[in-house]
Amino acid sequence: MAWDAIVVGSGINGLAAAVHLGSKGWKVLVLERAAVPGGAVKTAELTLPGYAHDACAMNLSMFAGSPFYAAHKAKLDAAGLELLPAGKSFASVLPGGTWLGVESDAAQTMARIAARNPQDAAAWGQMLSEFGTVAPHLFAVLGSPVPSFAVLKALWRAWRALGTAKCMELAKLMVSSPRAWLGAHFQDPGVQAMMGAWGMHLDFGPDVAGGALFPYLESMASQAFGMALGRGGVQTVVQAMVKVIAQQGGEVRCNATVERIETNEGQAKGVLLQGGERLQATRAVIANVHPKLLYGKLLASGSPAAAQPAPSRLRSGPGTMMIHLAMAQMPQWAAGQELQEFAYVHLAPTLDHMARTYADAMAGLLPAEPVLVVGQPTAFDAGRAPAGKHLLWVQVRVLPSVVQGDAAGAIAPAHWDQIKEAYADRVMAVLERYAPGLGAQVLARTVVSPVDLERENPNLVDGDSLSGSHHLDQFFCFRPAFGHSRWRTPVKQLYMVGASTWPGAGTGAGSGYMLAKGLAGA
Repeated sequence: MAWDAIVVGSGINGLAAAVHLGSKGWKVLVLERAAVPGGAVKTAELTLPGYAHDACAMNLSMFAGSPFYAAHKAKLDAAGLELLPAGKSFASVLPGGTWLGVESDAAQTMARIAARNPQDAAAWGQMLSEFGTVAPHLFAVLGSPVPSFAVLKALWRAWRALGTAKCMELAKLMVSSPRAWLGAHFQDPGVQAMMGAWGMHLDFGPDVAGGALFPYLESMASQAFGMALGRGGVQTVVQAMVKVIAQQGGEVRCNATVERIETNEGQAKGVLLQGGERLQATRAVIANVHPKLLYGKLLASGSPAAAQPAPSRLRSGPGTMMIHLAMAQMPQWAAGQELQEFAYVHLAPTLDHMARTYADAMAGLLPAEPVLVVGQPTAFDAGRAPAGKHLLWVQVRVLPSVVQGDAAGAIAPAHWDQIKEAYADRVMAVLERYAPGLGAQVLARTVVSPVDLERENPNLVDGDSLSGSHHLDQFFCFRPAFGHSRWRTPVKQLYMVGASTWPGAGTGAGSGYMLAKGLAGA
């Protein structure tokens, strides 16, 4: 049988495209090589039975605030999607055994900042009050195809509403480094570190141009709206989307590896599955894959990489390690037990610490002391572990994909398979220093190296959980390459979505939704 559209890969953007196209009457088939759908948005028992760990993504705030969810909320919720609010979103442990955190109660956040620097508390309040005015315009730009008349309209409306001076401030925000922008707005190094840690979630060390936007958006959005988690894990989003696709007459088929996208006279016609089955698509083939896989494998022509389209040369960001811990109890944070109540605890005490870690990783070295993002989902969703037990989601940012040395001089360079447990021991030592006794409460641990990430999900090339660096030369109309930012390819009726395309990584489903709207006429 022939389908209107075939989606290759069941990441969140591929599923979003299928949901929206299905709502417009298209018959859509989603093909996934893995045993379960979702790509990097996946929940599994990774340590012990009964412990539901989010494999990669944990924070669903981008999804909760996305235009896609707003458009399809009723049917997704009816299909079982359940988001949990995390009012205490994130915190950072700072030098001297102190900490700062952001929670929905702005007065509490500002009181903590005021105890360190009253002027910074006032600056935070002013920034928050302006966020409600400027955020819609920023999100309008991030939610428009680039280049397009839509983004020009968004910029024009921003100028009309905000004026030239404020628009220039926002333009400066978009190109500034975290250190430069934070230093211009806040005096206290602790406030700067608390916000700057968000840059490390992408691949923005404190001194990388373009890195200020994400710390601003995450900090202000967490203050204004809190964080969103999925009940039972991020799988709640995937399961609901799969159910809606089926209700609309589509299908999500797992254990279905696409061997090749078939073309005829420069137009995509369907796919060839491993095993020989051919499937036809009459209107579109949508590849929710990394461009290196699309152009180097699914459209392989035998040409050298240099002769392939520019998207295939998308540069990876640094690698990521995930450590999943089944715990007998929550961490006993030395800086304060209230930290147990936050969804994320960043162990990134200063901008200088982050800069050293980033520089080490980019030089191919294992950082002497990594930056850690400690997720505490059972603080909000006790059902994800057995009664009285907990789990921790530890993301190690940032790491080299190929290890050439060790900044601490303790681990000899080798393949990640040989050294990942040794480096995980270093991470555990850092955790122990911040939360004494934590190691004794670990019931089981699973370590996922950058190499393991790519093995599990080939779209995470080089163990880059973001599917491509987000530096300015690979963002906006340069993602994945100039002339390819509107999800089109040189092959007619073949499109590419996902984290490697505009507007980048995250759970916002932006590329899949925007492409589907374009294909279906909104």
